[in-house]
Amino acid sequence: MEDAIFEEFDVLKISRGDGGYVLEDVCKPVISEISLKIYVNGIETASLLCLNRQQEELALGFLYSEGVISSGEDVGEVCYNERAMAVLVTLREGVSVKRQESLRSITAGCGKCFTYINPLKRSQFRKVDSAGRFSLEDIMRRMRDFAGRSDIFRLVGGVHSLLFYTPGYSVFSEDIGRHNCLDKVAGTLLKEGRLALAEEGIVFISGRVTSEIMTKAIRLGIPVIVSKSTPSAAAVKLANEYNITLLGYARSDTGYVYSGAGRLSEAPRPAARQFINTV
Repeated sequence: MEDAIFEEFDVLKISRGDGGYVLEDVCKPVISEISLKIYVNGIETASLLCLNRQQEELALGFLYSEGVISSGEDVGEVCYNERAMAVLVTLREGVSVKRQESLRSITAGCGKCFTYINPLKRSQFRKVDSAGRFSLEDIMRRMRDFAGRSDIFRLVGGVHSLLFYTPGYSVFSEDIGRHNCLDKVAGTLLKEGRLALAEEGIVFISGRVTSEIMTKAIRLGIPVIVSKSTPSAAAVKLANEYNITLLGYARSDTGYVYSGAGRLSEAPRPAARQFINTV
């Protein structure tokens, strides 16, 4: 499996010696990527750049996030063709793909700054109405545990990781794209018939939270997202609009709550805000 995840290259390592910088010949692993094609009922629907792992889960999660399917019951058959690097999806009889659903938009994970929920699909997105309370103490502790979990990142680098967590069930995924990680989680939930658990879970993510990540989370109904990095402004606006609790820069014992603080226990609001000038 490892030879499908990374390749090794002869490179020059830069280091500093007594007389200045030194170049040393070394062998360095570099993360690999594939162009994964998704065929729905024999028609190519999308092509995704991704890590060569969990291909079927990625395809199913992507189709769910894009609104092509609404549940695992919409899928008749799914299989990965290794030679073609393609996932072949056959929908259940009576389920069809509209042209507007078959177009893959390039978003934050692939080059643009932000995206919006497609007005044609907005009816498939709703406010997250989870009434659950989440312990801030547990969230920060689990974020610390999650931060060092990726074996691929330690060995090679070049990947993002994501953990979907509930007290009785969790899914860990890795990929070169943050958005692919969440689609893999969605696909796993679909395949295992656990999609309803999304509304009880927390997502921990290693990279920044873009609007693309947020729209996928909204589609799933995930109430809490915790990132080691920053959210984009568009993501914060979507989090507020759709009632998602969003934490950013969650590192060690610090971080920021950008929206949805009411879901957090052990997190009293200050009586008044204090503004500190840092001129």
